[in-house]
Amino acid sequence: MTNNEILYGAAYYDEYMPYDRIKTDMQMMKDAGMNVIRIAESTWSTWEPQEGVFDFTHLHRMLDCAVKYNMKVIIGTPTYAIPSWLAKKYPDIIAVTHNGQELYGHRQNMDITNPHYLHHAKIIIEKLMEEVKDYDCVIGFQLDNETKSYDTCTVYAQKKFIDHLKNKWPDIKEFNHEFGLDYWSNRIDNWDDFPDIRGTINMSLDAEYKKFQRSLVSDFLAWQSAIVKKYKRPDQFITQNFDFEWHDYSFGLQPEVNQYEAVQCLDIAGCDIYHPSQDSLTGREITVCGNIARGLKGTNYLVLETEAAGNHPWLPYPGQLRLQAVSHIANGANMVEYWHWHSIHNAIESYWKGVLSHDLKPNRLYRECCVIGNEFKKFGNQIVNLKKNNHFAVIADNASLTGLNEFKLNNESDTNYNSIFRWLCDTLYLLNIEYDVIPADPAQFVNYDNILVPALYSASDEVLLALDSFVQNGGNLIVTFKSCFSDEHLKIHSDVQPYILNKALGITYDEFTLPVNVNVTFNGVTSAAKDWMEMVNTTTAKALCTYEHKVWNAAAVTENSYGKGRAMYLGTYFGEDTLLEIFKYFFKTDGFDKEFHAAYPVVVKRGINNDGCNVSFLLNYSNDTQNVTCNTASYKSLTDDTIISVGQTISLKPWDICILLES
Repeated sequence: MTNNEILYGAAYYDEYMPYDRIKTDMQMMKDAGMNVIRIAESTWSTWEPQEGVFDFTHLHRMLDCAVKYNMKVIIGTPTYAIPSWLAKKYPDIIAVTHNGQELYGHRQNMDITNPHYLHHAKIIIEKLMEEVKDYDCVIGFQLDNETKSYDTCTVYAQKKFIDHLKNKWPDIKEFNHEFGLDYWSNRIDNWDDFPDIRGTINMSLDAEYKKFQRSLVSDFLAWQSAIVKKYKRPDQFITQNFDFEWHDYSFGLQPEVNQYEAVQCLDIAGCDIYHPSQDSLTGREITVCGNIARGLKGTNYLVLETEAAGNHPWLPYPGQLRLQAVSHIANGANMVEYWHWHSIHNAIESYWKGVLSHDLKPNRLYRECCVIGNEFKKFGNQIVNLKKNNHFAVIADNASLTGLNEFKLNNESDTNYNSIFRWLCDTLYLLNIEYDVIPADPAQFVNYDNILVPALYSASDEVLLALDSFVQNGGNLIVTFKSCFSDEHLKIHSDVQPYILNKALGITYDEFTLPVNVNVTFNGVTSAAKDWMEMVNTTTAKALCTYEHKVWNAAAVTENSYGKGRAMYLGTYFGEDTLLEIFKYFFKTDGFDKEFHAAYPVVVKRGINNDGCNVSFLLNYSNDTQNVTCNTASYKSLTDDTIISVGQTISLKPWDICILLES
């Protein structure tokens, strides 16, 4: 899907407003260069206050005003928060989870397999689609909102799970063997005897249920997509606002959704990205989460929610809102949309602030939005639909994420799969190396020269053999600890570790422990090993680092030549500064972008635009002025129309940007 302009706007809720100001808001958005709003996803109880009674007054007010002010609209299906009458009529719609019975009140508290819920959800979706189908201003539809299974463990969900197991393992003896259910007398010899999944102590079975729950999300979104497709025009798109594992902000791969599968029913991937700000603004989350979203379909994506002011610590410094917006576009997004336009005056998100504060007056953030929006109007056609040509990929794998949640690295630590994933991704980012995020899909490996593999705990033989071939055929591979350890169902291999990849890596190990007072040093940079360490023995590899300890002196980091390629193994988790030095060595870089002689905190991103021209983005992620030298070509600055010649220095103010079009 290609756009002829960048979409820039905010979520808008006329039904939340303390008084009628819709025309004022639309005019303010228009003046700010905004061209899109997202509506309708949050208020099922407004559209259907009682069963079979519908009131779309606010919906038509927003749509009619959007037509008048030439604003595009994305309609959200309002199924992620159910009305109270529905919960009262069908109490079993409220999910039963591992923590027991949920209560009505908060959103996303329902069983998405419940037939009564699905019946009424279909009614409200169809009624909504009937109301909006004749509006030309509607450009697309968002299915639900940050959809997950909500850990549903109801009788409906568990029956579906047993049916799934029966279909996958017709021979119940094979099922028992695959999951090791003889342990602690957990064996099941009749499907009718299958126990409540919430009590299992078998991590393989628990992981299979979590995988099944992820499939419920894919099925639910595909079900909604089929309903919407009956009404939508060919020029309208279907999307979903996928979110990410949450660490008080968007952090990494979402554990509760297989987004690679769920995206199949969508025309374009969408996402919600929230991140630290002020002195903590680094651009890491914009990049890593955006790369996940871009990788879902291998093309441009929509940022359906990001912060304007947002949470208390996120109020941006002057210039940061512009830097954030341009960073999303530089990463391949075709839309930046704030949650939300106006701050809310009651309920749980009263202090999750929007573009406008509670007084709803033009303010500093609004004035910065005016700069952003009008810049996008001026040169957005030159930077929309950017195509990336990255030579680096980082694998992101739901099964391994689940595996490390089932078998934690260190019960006293919060380090998990996404910590290791981010460790690799963020180090590439600090070296100004752009990368894609891909699934553990052998068909995609051939597209890259360099693949990084964080904690691939659970993997099929096919995947591991493909990685072996990748190195043999000339690729550069980095693999971390806790990889190649178990099969797809978390059964640990009774073979040499790392399983299959031991030859490519040139190592083996059979001992591991938690590091205490252990250091790792490379190129004079020392950091502490933490949370996990493997006693790596080299076979054909050379040790780049060994553990610095009175007793433990095995290899910590190794490098091996194998076939035409090279493979590195990281046997423990250690500081980013040390990993930076190791990556500089392995990838033969000094951390400076050659074209602009720029190093972090100046981030360089590139893309190819609709005209086939190279576009470069210089992004200053610091509170200091940074000077960058243009080394290899002449450019036109899209931000001020100046010509930048070879050898010329570009001065970037704090939190500033420069967008360059190759002459």
